[in-house]
Amino acid sequence: MQPVTDIPDGELESDLDFIKQITIFATAVVLLAAGVFAYLIFTGEISLTGPDAMVLEKEEKYDKLIHYDSVDYLTGNDVDVCMVDSGIDMTHTDLSNLNLAEWSDFIGSKSKPYDDNGHGTMMAGILVADGALTGLAVDVNLYVAKALSGSGEGDDSTVAQAIDWCVSKNVNIISLSLGGNASGFSIILGDAVEDAVENAYDAGIVVIAAAGNDGRDDDGDVASPGIVDTVICVGAVDVDGNLWDGSSIGDNNGRIWPPMLPRNSPDEKPEVVAPGHKVPVIIRGDSWGLANGTSGATVYVTGAIALMFEAHPELKDGGTDMLDNLKQWIADSSKKRSGQNNHDDHYGYGMLQIDALIDAAAPSS
Repeated sequence: MQPVTDIPDGELESDLDFIKQITIFATAVVLLAAGVFAYLIFTGEISLTGPDAMVLEKEEKYDKLIHYDSVDYLTGNDVDVCMVDSGIDMTHTDLSNLNLAEWSDFIGSKSKPYDDNGHGTMMAGILVADGALTGLAVDVNLYVAKALSGSGEGDDSTVAQAIDWCVSKNVNIISLSLGGNASGFSIILGDAVEDAVENAYDAGIVVIAAAGNDGRDDDGDVASPGIVDTVICVGAVDVDGNLWDGSSIGDNNGRIWPPMLPRNSPDEKPEVVAPGHKVPVIIRGDSWGLANGTSGATVYVTGAIALMFEAHPELKDGGTDMLDNLKQWIADSSKKRSGQNNHDDHYGYGMLQIDALIDAAAPSS
């Protein structure tokens, strides 16, 4: 038994007052959170009983926008995709048919998949959900590397290790719905994540990364590692094909300080835009909703390239020549917005069109 400590009356009264204040504050926080949650449910941003009509309508409209509906006979079969993110919630109903190819946890070293943030689950759902929502490439062999913490953050060395792990698995595509500030000094000093994606390129692996979400408060360029020439960098559009105002803008002219070389076609940033405003997602805890960001747009492009590989499996062993050609196929097949002739620092070479990309990649007869 533990000894009982006597507390003087004055201190007890003071402690009780403190406890009351804490209780009142905690109750207010809970009520506020409950109110926000109730509002999100009411507006259709989150659903607990299956996706509501708004979510399903968005799914249908986005499928038509990028012409997925004309190639939905493809499922990504026999294509290996590695996602580096916050993990995956395998208990979600829409992932019940998923057989995860492999999992590695660079944060907590846990052997079983989990997601203590939720972002990774949302991204995985865009690709492989198979239930109330349907991902773009439900039959890919999915590898998941957890490199982002419960707060959604990850340091360069951890993310680089996760990318290296993906490379070691000899996957076809690495999907990076993440990004950090690009200082420009990596040209001189090197950068662990940027070095890792360059290694992936040398191994013949497609790397796709988010442009970033600072369009309303532009820092001058897309995020890293999307900034790397060999990476396919993805911006975001809404359901009408208009640029999402949060999508980061590319700086392709070069600058003296911080140092950056000019970019040339077809490597100007971003290369392509895809759905990223109120896109349908699954949410950990077995719910559904809508999400904004170039993260989601990145996965749409990941899914498109997985379908391209299924349609033309010989491209999977095409090495760096194929990767260089892929950039041109994207530039040629993407839908330019009204008045656009060449690359646009906001809209890239245009909006993703999956059927046109698959046609552009077809071997010449």
